[in-house]
Amino acid sequence: MTPTEYTNVSSPLRAARVANSVAFALQGFFLAVILTELPQAQSRFGLSDTLILVAVVVISLLAAVGSVVAEQLAVRWSSRVTLRIGLGLIAVTGVLIAFAPDKAVLFAALSGYGVAVGIVDASTNMQAVFIQHGYGRFVLSSFYAAWSAGSILGALFVSGCEKFHVTRTEAVFVAALVVLVAGLVFGPRLLGTRQAEAEPTEAAHAAVVPLRAYLALGIAMALVFAIDLAVGNWSALYLKNELLSSSATAALALAAYQGASLLTRLTGDLWVRRFGPRPVVVAAAAIGVIGLLVVVSAPGPVAALIGFLIAGIGLPVIAPLCFSEAGRLTGGSGLDAVIARLNLFNYAGTLIGGGVVGAVSDVSSLRIGFVIPLLFAAALVLFARTFHARTTARAGEPDAEAA
Repeated sequence: MTPTEYTNVSSPLRAARVANSVAFALQGFFLAVILTELPQAQSRFGLSDTLILVAVVVISLLAAVGSVVAEQLAVRWSSRVTLRIGLGLIAVTGVLIAFAPDKAVLFAALSGYGVAVGIVDASTNMQAVFIQHGYGRFVLSSFYAAWSAGSILGALFVSGCEKFHVTRTEAVFVAALVVLVAGLVFGPRLLGTRQAEAEPTEAAHAAVVPLRAYLALGIAMALVFAIDLAVGNWSALYLKNELLSSSATAALALAAYQGASLLTRLTGDLWVRRFGPRPVVVAAAAIGVIGLLVVVSAPGPVAALIGFLIAGIGLPVIAPLCFSEAGRLTGGSGLDAVIARLNLFNYAGTLIGGGVVGAVSDVSSLRIGFVIPLLFAAALVLFARTFHARTTARAGEPDAEAA
């Protein structure tokens, strides 16, 4: 299939694409709220940088558990049921986070949220790959654009709350209600088992993904998410504590990164269809290197915001390409398992991006800590060979021309 030969798309498939885009947006929105509220939570509960580091590591480990749980739920029922469970769990734990009276309850609620993050991450990507298979062309980047849009809204929401003196409790509670209501409205429109896991045409394409390809994609994904989570976890604290910005300005660091990410991911599908995954990964990683160099050398908040924006122009398009490559190699119910297991590298990257950067920062500074994601961006240039020079939407189809 060439990039101009589009298949007919059914109304249920279009509705599922919208619903899954909303799910991606909700995940990004609530995560941004939690991350950009870190400075406020730090002040409210007297949390040290070390305690925040421990929380980040624990949430990442539990998210990995959530991804494994998602595999089991999806294989037994469907990715739609799994995703709806995950969104519900985010809403419940969000309310607990909002009203936590002390550190113990806060960390317990954050632990539950970590499991929910893993369930939603895995199941949204399962749905995304099945939907891409139905479309017959590369569309996966658009889901990540929705995630970026949600993340921007979350960061701006917190910035606005700070400006108008809305409390942390009120802000997180409202964010949790948004997730609950939107999940209930759009959840039924996701692809069910008959349209996804058990579809005969999907089963026909089921195949075992070679271990070498799986590991290569996994490592590339770990590097991407290490960078992504380093920005998400530490950018606000970097601007506030190192560059002495206000809390409202600090919240804009993630908004700048995700704003650029949104533009990249909105156009990412077109670039991949035209040039193929490998050239896109090379260009994206190189742009990321430039942006993170600006961040590390920034003399003040404005320069750092520009650096995060540049990094966001390139790096975020790589993650959907990792899942797309996996979807190219298999299908059917086996795809749920592959996506869930590949998603585990997301949290390996999270541990590195959140844990290692935090540890380095704890003994030196956040400026030095951001050297770690800079090196990872450079390494991604080498991993570009993992991706195909030309692209397809699903397993078993001939490669589409890169130009």
